[in-house]
Amino acid sequence: MLKQTQQLHRVVIRLAGDSGDGMQLTGDRFTAESAVLGNDLSTLPNYPAEIRAPAGTLPGVSSFQVHFADHDVLTPGDAPDVLVAMNPAGLKANLRDLRHGGDVIVDTDEFTKRNLARVGYETNPLEDGSLDGYQVHKVALTSLTVAALEGHEITKKEAERAKNMFALGLLSWLYSRPVEGTEAFLRAKFAARPEILDANLTAFRAGWSYGETTEDFAVIYQVQPAPMPPGTYRNINGNTALAYGLMAAAARCGLPLFLGSYPITPASDVLHELSKHKRFGVLTFQAEDEIAGVGAALGASYAGALGVTTTSGPGVALKTETIGLAVTLELPLIICDVQRGGPSTGLPTKTEQADLLQVMYGRNGEAPVPVLAARSPADCFDVAIEAARIATAYRTPVFVLTDGYLANGSEPWRIPVIEELPALQVSFATEPNGANGEFLPYLRDPQTLARPWAVPGTPGLEHRIGGIEKADGSGNISYDPANHDHMVRVRAEKVERIAESIPPLEVADPDGDARVLVLGWGSTYGPIAAACRNLREEGVHVAQAHLRHLNPFPSNTGEVLSRYDRVVVPEMNLGQLSLMLRARYLVDVAGFNRVRGLPFTSTELADHLRTVVKEVAGA
Repeated sequence: MLKQTQQLHRVVIRLAGDSGDGMQLTGDRFTAESAVLGNDLSTLPNYPAEIRAPAGTLPGVSSFQVHFADHDVLTPGDAPDVLVAMNPAGLKANLRDLRHGGDVIVDTDEFTKRNLARVGYETNPLEDGSLDGYQVHKVALTSLTVAALEGHEITKKEAERAKNMFALGLLSWLYSRPVEGTEAFLRAKFAARPEILDANLTAFRAGWSYGETTEDFAVIYQVQPAPMPPGTYRNINGNTALAYGLMAAAARCGLPLFLGSYPITPASDVLHELSKHKRFGVLTFQAEDEIAGVGAALGASYAGALGVTTTSGPGVALKTETIGLAVTLELPLIICDVQRGGPSTGLPTKTEQADLLQVMYGRNGEAPVPVLAARSPADCFDVAIEAARIATAYRTPVFVLTDGYLANGSEPWRIPVIEELPALQVSFATEPNGANGEFLPYLRDPQTLARPWAVPGTPGLEHRIGGIEKADGSGNISYDPANHDHMVRVRAEKVERIAESIPPLEVADPDGDARVLVLGWGSTYGPIAAACRNLREEGVHVAQAHLRHLNPFPSNTGEVLSRYDRVVVPEMNLGQLSLMLRARYLVDVAGFNRVRGLPFTSTELADHLRTVVKEVAGA
């Protein structure tokens, strides 16, 4: 039947169902095909913390949201335009987020009395009028999939599992997505099981055909490609980008890459990804615990490799003493903290920015460490390279902060040209440096204050290591009070000098007359940028800046803060950066804080900033 085609500028789709319904896979495939079309996009996967969450319950709901558009996309979207609910739990857990008048596609086969009662529905929402404010499309996804797979050599249960492919086929038709990439993906994924491959391909094609033939969907939607700088692009999530950035950094340094890690959500995928790349000189070690992981990484650095460890907040707590050892040994070490909700086990699959004070100050003694934070999934690549530059140039451990939102979210990434990457030059000590022909392991570079990096086994460069304080120059064990005071101050000064090699804090203030500055760090970049863009379109004057370097701050940070009547700092914590800024610059910054396990929406942030601008204007 003839269908009308309608052009859209942007769409936000959320898929929701049980964790076994394949929502993450379905979302990944839809996202990949949108990237192939050239749309800009951003995603927000959301899934239960429990490995086997109870089926059909609200805690067991898994969802995947994708925002794709013909223009620059900064967030996964505040409110879905379309909700695909595979069961009553998926509908109830997500309906409140759907915009009024949005589309709801439901699997009617799952709306049984038992499933409705399990999530607290006293009546069927598909029949009681509670969905009258939405465009509801009732599709018997399960039975249609089973019918399409009649005659296939699979069980009924296996046929039902393919309903996510039926849904993907329907969405691919509805939004004019290509099918070749998904079909190639399925052929590769199920190459060893031809009967499952055939079933999934059939279900996918059946969903596409259903869209073409049903009268329930009378319109096909198209979203044109977004303008982007020329280059080769791929879709990438934060964990993969972080892994690639570490590999690129090691290659630019001319060092082997060693990862010592213990699996922990949401950082484990960095270990998984790096373990695939032994041919590029990457050595991964899955340790028996967090302490062993960081100890092995520090040992690798001592031996002349780029030592890296990956973890989340609970793992940082266990690695603390070894990180302090790295501070006093003054060796390169990269610690990647993919933050999640806490305290303790907290919210393993949700996002938060609450580890900033932990990585800044969570060590015994005076043990300052440089801290960097990525602002987007693709930015994780660049931050990894910057961390390696600092770690190797200044001989210091470096923290890289990402979070669950960045780690699992994805966006298009322009694959960099190798020649465009920073040249990271690393030199090892090769001969004695003392006036009397001895080796002084703590004789410092006058500019960076870095000590020599001597690979074990180099003749004449034998030196002591260990956690007891070192004497300046010789590296001998020292209990001298004056020496300890000196070494503590030198290590702190070394971190402060990093500010001389980082760019100044840039401010986006198009009109130049804003009185309110919004200052963010980490993954708040997208919501902040989107909120500021929306406000400027309304004629509201607001400035925006974003910190990548959190220790040390860019050298002009204090001057930037002093220019504005009000500084607002949105954070997914209770005000940790705000505390640091107040202490350092004596500026009464105003925090905007949420700790819900979810990123900000640009709408809530814009509403708050609009009020702040009015308050400042009326003061």
